[in-house]
Amino acid sequence: MSEFTLSKDANGVATITWDVPGKTMNVMSFDGLTQLEACIDEALADDAIKGVVITSGKEGTFAGGMDLNLLAVMKEEAGDEPARGLFEGTMKMHALLRKIELAGMDLKTKKGGKPIAAALPGTAAGIGMELPLATHRIFAAENPKAKYGLPEIMVGIFPGAGGTTRMVRKVGAIAAAPLLLEGKMLDVKKAKAAGYVDEIAADPVAAAKDWVLNASAADLVKPWDAKGYKMPGGAPYHPAGFMNFVGASAMVHGKTQGAFPAAKALLSAVYEGALVDFDTALKIEARWFTSVLMNPSSGAMIRSLFINKEALEKGAVRPKDVPDQRVQKLGVLGAGMMGAGIALVSAQAGIEVVLVDRDQAAADKGKAYTEGYLDKGMKRGKVTAEKKEAMLARITATPDLEALKGCDLIIEAVFEDPAVKAEMTKKVEAIIPEDCIFASNTSTLPITDLAKASVRPEQFIGIHFFSPVEKMLLVEIIKGKETGDRAVAKALDYVRQIKKTPIVVNDARFFYANRCIIPYVNEGARMITEGVSPVLIDNAARQLGFPVGPIQLTDETSIDLGAKIARATKAAMGNEYPDNPADDMIFWMEGLGRLGRKANAGFFDYDEKGKRIGYWKGMQDKYPLLENQPDLIEVQERLMFAQVLEAVRALEEGVLEDIREGDVGAVLAWGFAPWSGGPLSWLDIIGTPYAAERCDQLTAAYGERFACPDLLREMAAKGQTFYGRFNPDAASAA
Repeated sequence: MSEFTLSKDANGVATITWDVPGKTMNVMSFDGLTQLEACIDEALADDAIKGVVITSGKEGTFAGGMDLNLLAVMKEEAGDEPARGLFEGTMKMHALLRKIELAGMDLKTKKGGKPIAAALPGTAAGIGMELPLATHRIFAAENPKAKYGLPEIMVGIFPGAGGTTRMVRKVGAIAAAPLLLEGKMLDVKKAKAAGYVDEIAADPVAAAKDWVLNASAADLVKPWDAKGYKMPGGAPYHPAGFMNFVGASAMVHGKTQGAFPAAKALLSAVYEGALVDFDTALKIEARWFTSVLMNPSSGAMIRSLFINKEALEKGAVRPKDVPDQRVQKLGVLGAGMMGAGIALVSAQAGIEVVLVDRDQAAADKGKAYTEGYLDKGMKRGKVTAEKKEAMLARITATPDLEALKGCDLIIEAVFEDPAVKAEMTKKVEAIIPEDCIFASNTSTLPITDLAKASVRPEQFIGIHFFSPVEKMLLVEIIKGKETGDRAVAKALDYVRQIKKTPIVVNDARFFYANRCIIPYVNEGARMITEGVSPVLIDNAARQLGFPVGPIQLTDETSIDLGAKIARATKAAMGNEYPDNPADDMIFWMEGLGRLGRKANAGFFDYDEKGKRIGYWKGMQDKYPLLENQPDLIEVQERLMFAQVLEAVRALEEGVLEDIREGDVGAVLAWGFAPWSGGPLSWLDIIGTPYAAERCDQLTAAYGERFACPDLLREMAAKGQTFYGRFNPDAASAA
């Protein structure tokens, strides 16, 4: 079936409608490009057609981007020269969009062309935005739900179908830089202010047709095709423009620390493209786009942050034979920060919530968290009074457990104390329906042990949220030894309702995320005890792409929490617990009352407003700095291997059942080097043979915590990759 169709009205205006069969949102495919070009050629060749409007057959949306199989087709067609295939395929897209832009006009006089406008009923992203940018006028609907932008940088590439070159020439390098480098999607008013949209209309198709019938020859000439064009803000060789590009470069490196290949490639395409004419700039953009696509980082990011993330959100690991388990009424036990956040996101999703705490004041305080969140949204114009009233009406704050009757899911978020949790489990299970699923929002306590307090352990499961709940994208679902499929399906369907990404793991100490995070912060603390500068440690992590270094992360999450976890782990493991100098340091800091940001004193000093003002120099009194600091790469590899080896062990032990969850979970939970696609993808990038060899070197230098797992050793000997050996697509096909 056709993805693009052409029709014309009595006034001589042709409408090209984009409507991909079987998709809720249009995506550009190889066949789609061919059909679009055929429609454009037909419209330009037909003398009865005065102009063209390109729109969507999907209600409320225009297009969501490119079908990534298109990139695979480009590579395959080139055989042994995949880079050539990508470059030539990209240039074909450029040629098509340039054909739309020039619209049959005489290249010298810039006359004789046909006006082509875009009418966007809603969201336009990626190539779905690059296509409209090549038209002569963009009309967008008054759609409050619509978002517009070029978010490619978020999955490790950049706008390569002319979006980069056109936006820079349209608004200038400084104005375009945040749009391209941050990949933010904007509402229609902000999109118009940014230059993505030219006009907002109640009926964009009608407005576009009116414009097409009245457009002059001058309306068809893009600024960069007009004689005497000057780039807004100045080109690189202009005094003002030179400073703009210096500023853009500083901004890029300040935000990315040089860790993201796509950002550097984008900046190069912008700078080099600004030195030449428009058509040459498109060729430069295509070359840098190809370079990024050939970088393993790009493939890993696309796989983890787009393909795998989407698959998990759509239920890739959901038990197949369990009927729909969407939550109707949720009970939340504990109205502290976690419970209040869970209530907020659930009410936001339209779920009725009963928020329970020890007394009415505590319960009301938890509900007030949602009210405060909505008040901030109202100040920004994001929330209406009606929406606020409706959301608050969905939350019942009470100390009365009887209010939990009729709930089909309970999430317990009380103190991290097994006895307290057990008591609450027994009390609540005596009240709730027999088929109600009971979940514990614990971050460390084994679900199998907590389920011993339940009379229905097959309906007991872990749902681990990350703080703050409303901002964090990941939810970790933990199966106890007796957890049944319906409990798993219930948890997954609930997470889908609240629009977060789930991973499902088996029960083990610290589950998956904390199992990997704790060695990261511990390795940072260990290095301080060895005399490594905390500045070097945190900056080494940031230059790997981590949002914060391990020292800063410890301060943010609180030092006494680390001490509590260390004591609890030591009590549980007994003599098997390894000596750890990092524990001694944490206990020392705790004893001094330096508990982190919450105490305005930790590894950092803070001013009276709670702003960090530098690392606490008192650390060096106890742990003097080494005269010769270690190599940056050595520090970085210690931080990386401390985490990735735990991910391998989690896979080896069956805590992880699907490698997609290991990678997606790591990036979304604690910001593991997003450019790498996750810990298992990173091992594929550096190669298992090198990883095993480096493990041996690190073990010899720093201890058994870096010992190479048997699985990694075996894979190294066979030259295997994780996505080669544990490919979920191949497994499902088999």
